[in-house]
Amino acid sequence: MSKIRAAITGVQGWVPDYVLTNQELENLVDTTSEWITTRTGIQERHILKGEGQGTSVIGINAVNGLLKKTNTSPEEIDLLICATVTGDMPFPDTANIIADAVGIKNAFCFDINAACSGFLYALTTGTKFVESGSHKKVIVVGADKMSSIIDYTDRTTCIIFGDGGGAVLLEPNEEYGIMDSLHHSDGVGQQYLFQKAGGSRYPPTIDTVINREHFVYQNGKPVFKAAVTGMSDVVTRIMERNNLTADDVSWLVPHQANRRIIETVSEMANFPMEKVMVNIHKYGNTTAGTIPICLWEWEPQLKKGDNLILTAFGGGFTWGAIYVKWAYDPAN
Repeated sequence: MSKIRAAITGVQGWVPDYVLTNQELENLVDTTSEWITTRTGIQERHILKGEGQGTSVIGINAVNGLLKKTNTSPEEIDLLICATVTGDMPFPDTANIIADAVGIKNAFCFDINAACSGFLYALTTGTKFVESGSHKKVIVVGADKMSSIIDYTDRTTCIIFGDGGGAVLLEPNEEYGIMDSLHHSDGVGQQYLFQKAGGSRYPPTIDTVINREHFVYQNGKPVFKAAVTGMSDVVTRIMERNNLTADDVSWLVPHQANRRIIETVSEMANFPMEKVMVNIHKYGNTTAGTIPICLWEWEPQLKKGDNLILTAFGGGFTWGAIYVKWAYDPAN
C-alpha cells in the first residue's frame, strides 16, 4: 500500500491595498529609498489600515479566495491552522476567528507561533494529520499584520516589515505532496530578535508602553549570520537525504527577510538565483506570510511534479526546510 502524502492542491494569497513606499518612509525616519533598497532589496510594503483590522482580515480573505478557487465548501474542511505572531487577541486563536468568519464549522482550529518559520511549522503539522488518515482537507494559513508591532520611529525595523499572507489546502495524495521536512530551534536567539512586553513575563503597563517595549527589536548582525547558516544548512541537508541536486529542483522558496540573506543562502547552498523565488521588493517581510505569498504569485508557473524546497528562519531562533513535490498544473 502506498504512503499517504499531504499534497498542496490550492494556494491563495492576500495583501492590503495600502502601499507604504520607501519614499514615504523617508518622511518618517532618517533614511533614504536608496539606502533601504541597497541593504534590504525592499521598495514597498503593504499595510493593513483601519480600526479593528487584525491579522484575521488577511486570513479571512486568503481562505475565502482559496475555497472559491478550489471549489471547496467550508463544511468540508476538518482542520485549520494559522501561523502568526500577530494574532488578533491573546485568545481566542486567530484560526478560530478566521474559521467562524468563512463558515468553517466542522473543523478544529489553532494557531502556531514560530515567528518567520511559522508557516513551515504549520505546514508540517497539518501534513501529519493528513498522513495519519484522520483528516482529508486541511487549510494552513500564514499571515501577519507586522505593522501592529513595528515602531515607526525605529529606522532599523520599520523599513523591513509589511502585512499580508496566504493559505494552502492540503489533501491526501499517493504520489505528490510534502515529501520531507527538517526543522530546528535554538532558544539562544531570544536575545537577538524579540518583542519584550505583552506576554506573561512583562505584562502591559503604562511603563512598558512609554518605554516602547511592545515593538519588534532586532540585533541585525547575529540574526543575519544565524539565518544564512541555518537556512543554507537545512536546504543542503534535505536535498542530500532525498538525493536531489540543484538541477532536480525547480524552485527554492525562501522566507523573504532580506535580499542579501536570500542571495547568501542561494550562494551557500549552491543554488542559482534564477530558480529562487524573490518578491521581497514588493511586500517586504510579512513574517509567516512570505512563503505562501511566493507560492501564490508563482502558482501559474508551477507544474505537476515540480520539486520545490521551502526554507525559513525566524525569531527564537526557529528554522527549517520542506521538500514539496507540486501536485497540479496551472489552471487554464
